[in-house]
Amino acid sequence: MNGNPPATGAAGAHRYAVRVYYEDTDAGGVVYHANYLRFAERARTEALRARGIPHAEMLAERNLMFVVRRIKVDYLRPARLDESLVVVTEPLAVRGASVLLRQDVRGAEGSCAVLDVELACVPPGGSRPARIPPRWRDGLLGMLRDAEPAA
Repeated sequence: MNGNPPATGAAGAHRYAVRVYYEDTDAGGVVYHANYLRFAERARTEALRARGIPHAEMLAERNLMFVVRRIKVDYLRPARLDESLVVVTEPLAVRGASVLLRQDVRGAEGSCAVLDVELACVPPGGSRPARIPPRWRDGLLGMLRDAEPAA
């Protein structure tokens, strides 16, 4: 247990609460830049679990996993010691062998960092992409559909 409050989902966006601990900060009490990647990784894992498509099952049942292929991070403002944050995870695109997500790390004063993350589906130790299995693809497409504004 990581001590964080449970994750919640709404309208395609998944919300994962994070508290900034001393271990997450530098000497000035500001979140160290690489820790935003850790926060986002936990949030992605919980977003998939909340959709009923956990990483562990994909590995066990299909011998496939998601790996980060590309990540772009925009640091907007520092998060600080003991601050309560929420990582909002939303899908942007679901392709045959990859998915593009946006993850917004937000505090009471607005966004701290926004990450655009491309995940590729691959076998363990493999370098060639593989098609996302139907159950996982359907879950990701459901997130995408839920995130689209109503017409």
